Parts: sequence; structure tokens; C-alpha cells
Amino acid sequence: MDKLSSLTRFKASCPFLGSTKNSTLRTLCTSSSPRFPTISVLTERATSCPVMGPALNVRSKELVAGYASVAANTDFEKIHKDKGVFPPPGATVEMCPHASAARAAARMAEDLASAAKLKSKAAAAKQAQDDTAAAAAAGCPFHQNKKAAAEVTASAKTAPIMSAVPISEPVAPTPATTSEKFNYEAFYVNELEKKHKDKSYRYFNNINRLAAKFPVAHTASPKDEVEVWCANDYLGMGNNPVVLETMHRTLDKYGHGAGGTRNIAGNGAMHLGLEKELAALHRKPAALVFSSCYVANDATLATLGSKLPGCIYFSDRMNHASMIQGMRHSGAKRVIFEHNDLEDLENKLKMYPKETPKVIAFESVYSMCGSIGPIKEICDLADKYGAITFLDEVHAVGLYGPRGAGVAEHLDYDVHKAAGQSPDPIPGTVMDRIDIITGTLGKAYGAVGGYIAGSDDFVDMIRSYAPGFIFTTSLPPATIAGARASVVYQKEYNGDRQLKQVNVLEVKRRFVDLDIPVVPGPSHIVPVLIGDAALAKAASDKLLSEHNIYVQAINYPTVAVGDERLRFTVTPRHTQEQMINLVSAVNQVFTELNINRLSDWKRLGGRASVGLADKPDEVEPIWTEEQLGLLDGTTPDTLVNGEKSRVDERAVMIARGRFNTLLGPMRGKLQPHRPVDGAWLKMRTGGADAGMTGMTNEDTVGPRAVAATA
Repeated sequence: MDKLSSLTRFKASCPFLGSTKNSTLRTLCTSSSPRFPTISVLTERATSCPVMGPALNVRSKELVAGYASVAANTDFEKIHKDKGVFPPPGATVEMCPHASAARAAARMAEDLASAAKLKSKAAAAKQAQDDTAAAAAAGCPFHQNKKAAAEVTASAKTAPIMSAVPISEPVAPTPATTSEKFNYEAFYVNELEKKHKDKSYRYFNNINRLAAKFPVAHTASPKDEVEVWCANDYLGMGNNPVVLETMHRTLDKYGHGAGGTRNIAGNGAMHLGLEKELAALHRKPAALVFSSCYVANDATLATLGSKLPGCIYFSDRMNHASMIQGMRHSGAKRVIFEHNDLEDLENKLKMYPKETPKVIAFESVYSMCGSIGPIKEICDLADKYGAITFLDEVHAVGLYGPRGAGVAEHLDYDVHKAAGQSPDPIPGTVMDRIDIITGTLGKAYGAVGGYIAGSDDFVDMIRSYAPGFIFTTSLPPATIAGARASVVYQKEYNGDRQLKQVNVLEVKRRFVDLDIPVVPGPSHIVPVLIGDAALAKAASDKLLSEHNIYVQAINYPTVAVGDERLRFTVTPRHTQEQMINLVSAVNQVFTELNINRLSDWKRLGGRASVGLADKPDEVEPIWTEEQLGLLDGTTPDTLVNGEKSRVDERAVMIARGRFNTLLGPMRGKLQPHRPVDGAWLKMRTGGADAGMTGMTNEDTVGPRAVAATA
């Protein structure tokens, strides 16, 4: 109904079409409506148009009736015979291809009616179903059989004796046969409608980050570029040149997929090398890599809780969904303590005998509010009451500590800095006191995957029992190699972490100067309170459409109702100009949408730690000025537009060296982009002519064809 070629002809006469870009129209008319899957997003919008709305209503009825008028009564038998369908006794509507087509049309009619009149959804759906029955039953013997069967069943309720039915006629079906099946699609629509009504429906923007332009991305059209201010690639390692170079080399040697699960053909040297690297990062005896940290948390907590006899989990109220799911899947008892509340945690721990197995599960950096867990104090309570600790460092690895091992390392910054890259534990440090650490490869390290680190026996037990590890395909070698290169680079170079924190402090300062309500916290997270789901979505949309700034609205259930916010992530690759533009745009949107500022929240009594009388507006950051290099002048400078980011040569050399055995030594200029011309053939064959003799036309044409179109 809404092909782009047809739509463009009416741009002059339709205000909406005339003011909308072709790229946007293309997206609207090729994307299915999330609420009404049989129609496009553009068609859904058109139902509210005073011109197109009535036309669509008429057209939907024509679609339904049209299927019933395709053939006359005399043709039905031939249609069924051609389709290989022979009505048996008790035949139902579902067996008729003609009726199925009519029902498909009816579903479209339902969707159009529902989109036009959401408040009268039930009535519209019933009318569409009635239209289907009336139209399709006009000549279809399946519908006639169903109607006759229903009449016979109704007669049976009043007549004591039913006359015999001739063999040539269908036998009256049982009530179970005549009843309609469950309407699954209507159920899905109703569930989605709940999300739309409470404003918690999630919208997925088409964002394609550009490796050569980080932190810039293009949207659905490669020509429409935006700045990304909410990605979890906190340090820009997703396009670090030594990471890309390592991945290209690995891909050339080992191909794409891993080939199987870790136990069946998918356990390679790259995987083992990464696990060794991660264990050394946290100074633990062992580590285990999973397909994601969600899986790592879920599988580990589920397995641990189900194996420990009588295990009790003590869980921070603001723990991530992956941790909550893992504890639920374990079947173990779960006790919730208030967020970062040591007194509440201790009161609940002391209710159980010391010999009862207990696990305290918490996070270092809570990603939606930016708070940091009291790790040392929780370790003290664990020792006192016989518990072990499970620390999620997902939003901290790569970002805190002199080597990027997380907040637990950062709390003993100088000690770990002095120990260098030794993999040995340092007794008495906070990181050594933590029993189980989980982290991700998909945020600061710019890759994908998750992991756990702990004792040899603990890791081996999870490896041996956790279904989430055992029964899933192993991560591809190139992904694993890129992740390891990223971890090594960040272990050796502290400058990215320092510059990120400096940029975060600058953005927070500029927001506060404009009375923009930043949720106070000591970490790198920059949450700006909106306090309303619809407003948060509107602010996000306005920043994207009018300022080319992409930041995702955070609504329930990620945060509580009333705590809706925009969550900004500032990277070391954002420039001075981009930060100034961001703050100015947010300030303008706050004014235009009349969003509460910090002073407004103070007048209202505060919300989500913003504007509370008993809490400060700002919190001392965990990074000190000395750690940031501000006292000795070693902090990298914030970039300006057009300036290239710094790549540390020493860190590159060490990262390359990790792969000498598997990939061979690599020296000289970084090669982050895979060559696709004659040089590629020479690299693969050892010379311009050496490998050509045994190659087919396919072998030689591929790279040259790519080069020609690049």
C-alpha cells in the first residue's frame, strides 16, 4: 500500500510526505509496525490521517470480501482438488487455503482498525472477524460444514434424539472441535499494548558506529550521521588499531566460527590464552570465558546456588537482571538488602548460622545511577558471617585501577601499580579478598563476551556443571583474539582511563553550571534525571532529530517509575567541541520541553538522589587528581575536532607480542585495515606468482573484485 515509488508522487499534496525525507519514508514503509505486524509503520500512522484513514478502512473491507469473490460456488471443488485438500467428515475452516487467505486479510483488517481506534480494539477486532466469516462463508464448503455442525450441536441440546447423518455429510464434531483455538497474535498485541500504555515500550534505533569516525555513527541511511553519547564502548577499543589488526590476522589464519562448543572442537589456543590473560588481570588462579556476561552471571549463580547445600543469596536491591535471574534459576533462597546499605545487610546476615552457605552478590559500579559498592566493607561482613563474595565488575573493568582490573584494584591503586603485571595475588588487598569476580569484554574492551575469575576448583566446577557454558557455541577466534589484544593494551596503557575520567568531570561540571540535574555519583556514569517516561523519550527523540545527538532514554523496568533518565557515556575520543555542543543541546531541550532542573527538584523535595536536602549535589570522584595525572601534568589532552586519538606504541608492541606464537611476529606500522588488492594475494601466497598456479578463477577474482568496488 505504501511503496516508496508511489509515495513520492504525492509529496506535493500531502503535508506529512512533503516534510519527511525519502530515507525516513523508506524506513517507515519497509518496517513492520511493532504493535500491528501485518502493516507497516507508515500505514499505522496513515490510519490517523483524515484522508487516508477512511480510505484504508474501505480498502481493508475490500480485501476481506475480495477473497470470497475469487471464485464461484462451482469452482470451489476444483480449487480444493488442485490444492490437494479433500474435505473429510468434521472438516474445519483451518484446512481450507481459501479460508486461510481470507483470515490473513482479516488480520490486516484487524490491525488497520486497531491502529485507527486503539480505545475500541475489541469491537474492531470482532467486526473484522465477522466480516471474514460472512465473506468467506459465501461459497466455501468448509465454512458451510462448520456452520452446519454448529447448528446440529445446538439442536442436540433441545432434541432428545438426533437423526442419523448420511455418510456423505460430515459427522457433527465434538464441542472441543468446534471451539476456536487460542488467539496467540491477539495475546502478543495485548502484552505489547501494556508496554505502550505505561510508556515502558523499548524502541530500537538503527545506529551503525563508524570505525574511522568514532564516536560518530550513521542511522538507517549511511548519509545521516549522528554523535553517539550512550554506547558502552567506553574507551573506543572497538576500533583500536592493534585490536583490528589482530582480528584481521586471526581471521585470515583461523576463519570465522569456532566450530563447536568448548568441549567439542571449540576450545582453541586463543580461548585458553584469553582466560589466562583475564586470570592474571585480576590476580586470580583461573578464569572462564562465556558468550556474554549476562550468561556468565546467570550460569554461575544458578550453578553455584543449586550446588551449595542450603545456600542463601544476599543480593543488593539494584543488582543487574542477569544476577537476579541466575539466583532465581538456582532455586536457592534470596534475601534482598537495600542498595549499598551495610547495616541492613548485616542485620540480615546475622539471622542465619555461620555454617550456612551464604553468597553476597553485588556490583562495583551500578550503571544506571553511577554509585559504587562498598566492596571492602562487604568483604569484612562476609568474613564475619561466613559468606563468600560475588562481585560484578562489568561497568568497571578497563576503567578503574592502574591496569584496568576494576574498582577492587583501584581501592589499592598504589599497591597494584607497584606490583606491575605480576599474576600473583597480593594478600590483604581488596581484590584478593573477593572470592568471585565477573566482568565483560563487551564494554570498556570493545568486544563481546563475559567471564568469571576465581579459584582453580571453583572455575573448574562451573566449567563442569554450568549448562550456559557447556551447551553453547564457543566465541569465534577472531573475537577472542581482539578481546585479548584489548585487555593487554589497557593493562599497559593508563592514558585512556585518565582522559575518560577528565572528560566526564568536564561534562558533569558544565551540566551542573546550567542547573541540569545530574544524579550524583563518584563514577564515570553521567545520568541526567528526567522523571517522566514520555518526557525522557521526547528528549531523546528531540536530541536525535534536531541536534544529531544519540542518547537512549532509560525507562522502567531498568529504573523505577519516576526515575526515568538520559544516561550519557563520555569517552576519551569525544572532542572539546562535541562536549560543548552536547551540553548546549541538552540545555535547549530541557527548556523547550520544560523538564525539571536541579532547582525544581529541590523545591519538590528531590528524587533519585537529586535535590535531596540530606544529600550533596555532587560526590567526590573515585579517581584522585594524582591518579588522573593532573598534579604532574601527565594527563593526555582532550581532543579537538580533526585531531587523531593517541595510540601508545609500547602497549601496541606488548599486545602484538602476545600472539607471536600463533600468528607470527608483527613489526612496523599498524595495519588495522585488511588489504584487499594485490598485496593481499602476495601475503597469502608468499609472492606475486608463487601461489597462483593452483588457484581457480574464484580464488583470484575475489580480492580484485573487492578492491575495484572499495
